[in-house]
Amino acid sequence: MLKFGMSAALLMIALSGTASAAGPIARTESGQVSGSVGEGVKSWKGIPFAAPPVGENRWRAPQPAAKWAGVRQATDYGHDCMQLPFPSDAAPLGTAPAEDCLVMNVWAPERAKAGAKLPVIAWIYGGGFVNGGSSPPTYSGADLAKKGVVFASFNYRLGRFGTFVHPQLTADGGMPAGNYWLMDQIAALKWIKRNIAAFGGDPSNVTIIGESAGGMSVNTLLTSPMAGGLFHRAVVMSGGDGKADPAGQAAAQAASLRFAEGKGIAAGDAQALAKLRALSGEQVVDGLNLMALFRPSNEPRNFAWPFVDGAMAVDPASAMAAGKLARVPVMIGATSNDSGGPTGYMATGAHTLAGVLSAKGVPTYAYRFSYVAESLGKTGADHASDIPFFFNTQDTKYGAATTARDNGMGEAISSYIANFARRGDPNGKGLPAWPRYSKSADVIMDFSAAGTAVAGKDPLGAQLDASAAASPRR
Repeated sequence: MLKFGMSAALLMIALSGTASAAGPIARTESGQVSGSVGEGVKSWKGIPFAAPPVGENRWRAPQPAAKWAGVRQATDYGHDCMQLPFPSDAAPLGTAPAEDCLVMNVWAPERAKAGAKLPVIAWIYGGGFVNGGSSPPTYSGADLAKKGVVFASFNYRLGRFGTFVHPQLTADGGMPAGNYWLMDQIAALKWIKRNIAAFGGDPSNVTIIGESAGGMSVNTLLTSPMAGGLFHRAVVMSGGDGKADPAGQAAAQAASLRFAEGKGIAAGDAQALAKLRALSGEQVVDGLNLMALFRPSNEPRNFAWPFVDGAMAVDPASAMAAGKLARVPVMIGATSNDSGGPTGYMATGAHTLAGVLSAKGVPTYAYRFSYVAESLGKTGADHASDIPFFFNTQDTKYGAATTARDNGMGEAISSYIANFARRGDPNGKGLPAWPRYSKSADVIMDFSAAGTAVAGKDPLGAQLDASAAASPRR
């Protein structure tokens, strides 16, 4: 009897421990997911938002994720999308790349009220459309979730998996063939609209935010005829000038066919698509990454850039100039030593688009990020160096070298982001006033090298205007 009692007691303790260790459960359209809790934040990682884009689904519009029975563990990141890694701040990775990568991550405040409808922030990573992923530690949404938002991040296909044009690929599910990266982003935003309420988020208040290729993606989504109603604010970090690659779809197809021919697959081969889909992931990557993009070569390229297809992807600059865009509040800017320098492509693009957007009546908030982590001992904020501060993860990035001033900058700019997500205006208690942008006043918020947020007339405004006037259409 005593032995049975002890066994029963031990069993009860074990069961009690299992129950207490169980993570928060959310019900998605595909099934239930169990996440984890830590430091006041609930998180779920690696949730499929579409079927794996492998086999027949390679170079196909995202297909519905399979349903599952029971509760799926969602405590670890899924694979970042297939690529040749490029270790840098511009395109870090947290997991091993694979083609099975269309997954979603979500963070939410642990103690949100039942039935809460919190603002949602959806992150789109950069990496030149050939590198990057949602899993790096500096991209964690935990600290922003602590500010009362639901934060989501997701993967989208890259390189030749993300942009590929072949005569044997046709329109699929209403999507014109080729820009699979954009199809993935739209599919992810649709998943958020259908499912985010289960995590405490408000599907009618979604902010998209992206940096570099992610910022270019935001420009594209702002003007895409197929993205209407999927978001309600937008943040463009170092997203350029919105001008699409003028070479267009014909050049994208020519580059894709050159790649196929390099693998011994002729354009007229009736089995060309089947043979291309039979290639290994490594064969499709074929050495393509950010380093390869910058390597001088006289050979015609055998990879395709994102292109205008006219139905899903239009030229953002032209559409914005014509007022054909989602009329949602926009925050836009670049770093002080961004790609091309202080008056280079990124800075000039942000300045130009801020003027265009504000002239169209879009509530616009322009910024320049000039702050550099103290431990680096340099001046000029480089491309992508702003990301940890926007996420308030600078302590993750710089570890023991993180200073109080670094943390102060992260706290400030992440608070502006959370405020912007709530109501389309970054201003809030305890923060320096950030005026709405107008071209005539040209007042921006400078996240200064001294570690303070200072609003004032852009000292580089005239130079940026001159740079824009001298820049040919790319």
